Amino acid sequence: MLKQARRIVIKVGSSLVTNQGKGLDHSALADWAAQIATLKQMNKEIVLVSSGAIAEGMQRLNWEIRPTALYELQAAAAVGQMGLAQAYASNFSRYHLQTAQVLLTHEDLSNRKRYLNARSTLTTLLKLNIIPIINENDTVATDEIRFGDNDTLAALVTNLVEADALVILTDQAGLYTSDPRKNPDAELLKEVNAGDSALEKMAGGVGSSISRGGMQTKVIAAKRAARSGANTIVASGHENNVLVRLSQDEAIGTRFLARVPVLAARKQWLADYLPVRGYVTLDQGAVKALCVDRKSLLPIGVTSVEGEFERGETVACLDEQGREIARGLINYSAVETQKVLQQASSKIETLLGYVDEPELIHRNNLVLL
Repeated sequence: MLKQARRIVIKVGSSLVTNQGKGLDHSALADWAAQIATLKQMNKEIVLVSSGAIAEGMQRLNWEIRPTALYELQAAAAVGQMGLAQAYASNFSRYHLQTAQVLLTHEDLSNRKRYLNARSTLTTLLKLNIIPIINENDTVATDEIRFGDNDTLAALVTNLVEADALVILTDQAGLYTSDPRKNPDAELLKEVNAGDSALEKMAGGVGSSISRGGMQTKVIAAKRAARSGANTIVASGHENNVLVRLSQDEAIGTRFLARVPVLAARKQWLADYLPVRGYVTLDQGAVKALCVDRKSLLPIGVTSVEGEFERGETVACLDEQGREIARGLINYSAVETQKVLQQASSKIETLLGYVDEPELIHRNNLVLL
């Protein structure tokens, strides 16, 4: 699974980087850096999603019990994020690898314009051979601290960068048929289909006072990652050299298989999960270009615009009879689209004063209905 994967999102939980909440475990972080450096030598692109900011902040503030007040959680996150970023930068520098801190909230990935901006930043960092270190922006987030978790964030990032695989490292060996802490006869599941409704019933709850997730959030994360065609592995971070062994396709933990190929899954995601914010009507030539020639939508083929939408939002494409033939993520706002419709792409810069993309909707961001 990982042996063939080129782009991998790796998530490590709080208990693995903070020594069960007793501040950052620097020897553990050094080990993660060493393993990821080995994966980089295999020409794999790595995005690291790391918990630990609040736990590290608690240690620096000498708080033994995780607070419940929102402002105290945010203060702990602000203090702890400094140590987390510094520790990762120091450990990866030993292997001449640069890191970049990226703080996100779920809102960043639900807003289409910010989604595209985050995607552009992350893909640029990967092209520059830099390892993005991602965490929730707990200093400004609200609901994310109370109910969110980095398992979900890791899955959304997997969708965002179109990763081939997601690895979730935890303090459990994987998904069991029932909670192994309560049932000694529980069996470890080696391979399952992501999205199987029965899996969530098998998963337990929160594993520790430091971690805010649990096996159930990991099962749901695997289901989310599968929407863009990514397979997921949930394994114990306490396994020796676990990332390197997984990269050699050693059977460790539980494999969650995505049943839909990458492109088909992403197109399904575009079609089913994103709300339509506006409409563009196409002439016959543009309809043929999309439906027959499978090309991108250019402004010259658009005859009218309806609705108020921003760059990156989902727009439905209608034929001259008003039938929806496709939908996709548009590269320009409604106002901008109105200015360039029925014009050649070469005139976009003249009409708008700038150009983002020559297409209104690129074929990779378009699904035919």
